[in-house]
Formats: sequence, structure tokens, C-alpha cells
Amino acid sequence: MPDPERSDNRRGAVAGLIIAAALLAVGLWLARELTATSRMQDCLMSGRTNCNIIEPAR
Repeated sequence: MPDPERSDNRRGAVAGLIIAAALLAVGLWLARELTATSRMQDCLMSGRTNCNIIEPAR
């Protein structure tokens, strides 16, 4: 018969791993957004008027 305490420990570890992965993903997304915003602000503060990002047609 399996030990119920061992099963609870695994659930907690898996839940912790999922939470850590979610926090990592949110942190990476936030860092990218802040970097893009910072670049845009630097461009605008230097007096340029053509700071829009132009994406190539697909």
C-alpha cells in the first residue's frame, strides 16, 4: 500500500515546479516588454520621429 505522505510530497513538488515555471515565463515576458519600451523611449527622447517598428510583409 502506498504511503499517503509520499504522494502529498510529490504533488507539492509538482505544484511548486509549475508555479516556478509560470513565474519564469512571466518574468521573461516582462523583461522583453520593458526592454522594448525602453528602446522606444530612448528613440523618442533623442528627438527622432521615425521610431515605429516596421515589420516585413510575410
